[in-house]
Amino acid sequence: MRGALPGLPLRIAYETWGTLNADRSNAVLVEHALTGDSHVAGPAEPGHPTPGWWDALVGPGKALDTDRWFVVAPNVLGGCQGTTGPWETAPDGLPWGARFPRVSVRDQVAAEALLADALGIREWAAVVGGSMGGMRALEWAVTWPDRVRSLMVLAAPAACSADQIALGCAQLHALRLDPVAGMGLARRIAHLSYRTGAELEARFGRRVQDDGRYAVESYLDHQADKLLRRFDPESYAVLTEAMNGHDVGRGRGGVRAALARVTARTVIAGIDSDRLFPLAQQEELAEGIAGADGVRVVASPYGHDAFLLEVEQVAALLRELLLEVGSPR
Repeated sequence: MRGALPGLPLRIAYETWGTLNADRSNAVLVEHALTGDSHVAGPAEPGHPTPGWWDALVGPGKALDTDRWFVVAPNVLGGCQGTTGPWETAPDGLPWGARFPRVSVRDQVAAEALLADALGIREWAAVVGGSMGGMRALEWAVTWPDRVRSLMVLAAPAACSADQIALGCAQLHALRLDPVAGMGLARRIAHLSYRTGAELEARFGRRVQDDGRYAVESYLDHQADKLLRRFDPESYAVLTEAMNGHDVGRGRGGVRAALARVTARTVIAGIDSDRLFPLAQQEELAEGIAGADGVRVVASPYGHDAFLLEVEQVAALLRELLLEVGSPR
């Protein structure tokens, strides 16, 4: 199922799986990453050229068991898959494009709260997300601690560091020079932070293809071309700026004070080979959240992308989280 909320001052596209129970206590919010969308599970279809990005984790009998849980996945504010974003028409009749207002992770979560209200969900049984989705999941638990019973943050920080902001700014500069070619370049830059040097060396080494390109160069070209076919450059810029601005401590007395607001039972997980959001940032989260019991470590050669690729380990984390939540009331 997918839906929208055209009667609100913004439009929110979302998909759901499972059935909301009578007392609305079994809802789980799944937050997608930067270039993800609401299509968490299910086959490729019009508008979604690939299967769901956590398809192995959502469905009957899976880690997010839709026979028990009502799973909700909204498309993020500023994205390009149905929720209000740069692709929409502005009041002057022209597309918003680069004029689209700057949005923050907090703005995105505030939009999702309107969706929860419209669906009649007062409290989430769980809010889960990885990467940028983990930022929104964390923001949910800090902003509305009474609306989040349990929380899983995977491969995300409390606030983006100077190094991470610099990486985002390099991508934004490429986009401003040329939206289309620039997004291809931005994707190449970003993708290097999503994987590991060891993996790239093992897969490609110094191998040269028949056309004279290095095999690793061809791989990056392929990643850029794939994204260009399915994603809007202006949305990429809006969402990258939102990530750069992520800081749960802003206006709240700092990160420590913000994390102390979280009351949810919490699973914090990081990836041992993540060079984008390294484990030290998840350790900071676990130290600051009373309901967290250390950091769960996903062991993987794939770097940051392990939150999408290591499905068995992520499934175990989800089952641990929901076991602690207990059966829906």
